[in-house]
Amino acid sequence: MAAHGGSCCRGGSCGHSGCWCRSLFSSQQIKSTVSPLTRQIERPVPCVEAGFGWKAELNLGFKKKLDHTVLSSRTQSGPLTVQRPFYPEKEVCHLYLLHPPGGVVGGDELHINVGLEAGASVLLTTPGATKFYRSTGALAQQVQTLSVADGCALEWLPQENIFFDQTYSHLCTRILLEETARFIGWEINCYGRPASKDLFTNGQVRTRLEVVRNGMPLLLDQLLVEDTVALKSPGSFNGNSCFGTLIATPVSPRLLDMVRSIVSGRDNRQLVGLSLLDDLLVVRCLGHYSESIANTLRSIWAALRPELLEREACHPRIWLT
Repeated sequence: MAAHGGSCCRGGSCGHSGCWCRSLFSSQQIKSTVSPLTRQIERPVPCVEAGFGWKAELNLGFKKKLDHTVLSSRTQSGPLTVQRPFYPEKEVCHLYLLHPPGGVVGGDELHINVGLEAGASVLLTTPGATKFYRSTGALAQQVQTLSVADGCALEWLPQENIFFDQTYSHLCTRILLEETARFIGWEINCYGRPASKDLFTNGQVRTRLEVVRNGMPLLLDQLLVEDTVALKSPGSFNGNSCFGTLIATPVSPRLLDMVRSIVSGRDNRQLVGLSLLDDLLVVRCLGHYSESIANTLRSIWAALRPELLEREACHPRIWLT
């Protein structure tokens, strides 16, 4: 794969001052120039009439008990739930998030809150793609807040999000880490379904990714895709329709070199940018198909897992169905 070698965006060696991984997102690494964030979950201002669409919330708490992690608390309202935990690795709790309606539509407002404490180790995924369907103008919102305490490890590995034509959606993911928390996770966003000739030509999708350690932001990424402007722009998607981001911490320069070697030999129809912000690795992958992007990110996850979590890769069995 033709990848931008080196670390784009910070100490970059891609050789392109205006490269897509710089211009696609407004990314910031902030130390002391902003006020600390709190753990309080800020609710978006409702923009639809009360009673229209699903209002759902899922709160999950995890703790280590004896030699394995347990789902110690769960509250839910509306159509969000989980399957029973799996333990293919004994210590790590594998859990699948479920949204029985099968898609998110205008007026839906979904909140997923995950908290790890007391040495918990958790892998979360979904059984299939999350689909954001067309809307007459009402906004669909999904907010995900992942809090990881000292000594805990979270793997956030959902399958792709598909934004259909004429959707109006807001997706926000907040990752709140304490000092010694470990994290590997990704998001894969697909705009339309090109393989089915179902293109994204009208609509608006706002995505936001926040990574915070000890109350201080490490990464704030925002992206607005409106109609076809960003998808066609050479400085943005450049005709591609799928975009994946992988986040991992703590990562050393040695591990950055390892990831660079992994992506350098992959599918040259993808573009990959790597950034190392202190010990936060950010991998961005741009292409035409979600499956190829997922395969790239999974290969990086499989290589990083033994280094960060001291465990060999254990693929969730739902990925094989």
